Amino acid sequence: MNTMENVFEQLLAASGSSTVKESLDCLIETAKTSDGRLDLACKSIVVPVLRLCQSPPSAEELFLSIKLLRNLCAGEIKNQDLFIHQNGVAIILALIKSMGFVSSSSDNRTLHMVLQLLGNVSLAGEQHRDVIWREMFPLGFLDIASVQSKETCDTLSMVIYTCVECSSKSSVELLGDAGLDIVVEIIRTATIDSFFSPLFSKLSPVAEDENSDTSVAGINSFGAEQALLLGILAEILNEQLGDIVVSNEFSLFLFKILRNVVGVVDFSTRGKSRLPTGSSDVDVMGYSLSLLRDISACQGQNVKNQGEDAVDMLVSAGLVKFLIRLLRDLEPPAILRKVAVDNNKVEDSTSKSSKYQSPYIGFRKDLVAIIGNCSYRRKHVQDEIREQDGILLLLQQNVTDEDSPFLREWGIWSMRNVFEGNEENQKLVAQLELQRSVDTPEITEMGLRVEIDPKTQRPKLVNA
Repeated sequence: MNTMENVFEQLLAASGSSTVKESLDCLIETAKTSDGRLDLACKSIVVPVLRLCQSPPSAEELFLSIKLLRNLCAGEIKNQDLFIHQNGVAIILALIKSMGFVSSSSDNRTLHMVLQLLGNVSLAGEQHRDVIWREMFPLGFLDIASVQSKETCDTLSMVIYTCVECSSKSSVELLGDAGLDIVVEIIRTATIDSFFSPLFSKLSPVAEDENSDTSVAGINSFGAEQALLLGILAEILNEQLGDIVVSNEFSLFLFKILRNVVGVVDFSTRGKSRLPTGSSDVDVMGYSLSLLRDISACQGQNVKNQGEDAVDMLVSAGLVKFLIRLLRDLEPPAILRKVAVDNNKVEDSTSKSSKYQSPYIGFRKDLVAIIGNCSYRRKHVQDEIREQDGILLLLQQNVTDEDSPFLREWGIWSMRNVFEGNEENQKLVAQLELQRSVDTPEITEMGLRVEIDPKTQRPKLVNA
């Protein structure tokens, strides 16, 4: 093994500098070009730099050493191979453990550089990725994921994705108990979109449908791994609502998943269980709705913020129209079906004309909840619901439903949001009340009543 004196001599000779720091700065610049990297590869400069990482004179020289290795391994196969053959990954892992993860900008900066280095090496080939995965999974990745740094976790996400992209073995391990611990830590400390979209599309790949979105698995079916991942995300987001940053891109990706999976789910059978149901397709749909429900609830709290938020982008993409159409195609709530059966003496007579039955307990409630959250203090959404003939449809959801616990509460919440500050919607429901299209108890339950305006002689809603 080279002594530190030999390490210094090699670096100084390669750069023509007089100090280690000057040498590292010079070599970093040289390694920015392909010719420079090739020249340094011929001098096997990776070897002394790795030795320097094991006993760096200072934190700054450690950072510069990692930066030099990153540049050297950027597309130069000789340097990438030498890094692997010299046990570079093991050296880096030991370095990570020795850093202590003190929450300082310099530590995070060095750790981020380490991940960029591993990312460059992982692009060299399957052998290189296998070594990184074998050395770093799971504890090395878990330690890094535990660092409270979005920048670090975003880069870690891409390293992990690169390692599992072409390896079914690594993909399976990532979805085991140890791997899911890493996923959970990443989601807790970083934005979701950089990690989720490529991983979801990779899991359980199926044939691509010409009408499906190219960034989402095709229309044929969804896998158990995808359902499990969405379930984990839904649980974390629900528990830490407001603490996790959810990007507009991630929200739109969820809507794409929902649109695709609706074309896959079998709606001909009424579900008898809550999520998870055991059906991957149903669970993917249910967890997508759960995530969209919580995202729209969180965004609704910041509705006065400037700029287009996730809810506005989802509405522009057609989410509310899509959900109203689903709700309209759905069989009536259980209590209304029972009334129809009692009146007609024919089993499920009202559902025969319905296109869909609820595939899991709570499906109807999830649809109503998202619509209600999206309409909170958003007049353009309130207007869209009216224009889609959705007001009477939503009023019909204000009932107790054994297939959707808390449907009545969500229905009342949704109608309050649809009516709030919207005279056109209030006028419409008042007219429906006079026409007996809706029952007075439904209006009264929301703390409202209908009266005739003495000036216009038109019905309007007022506080009861």
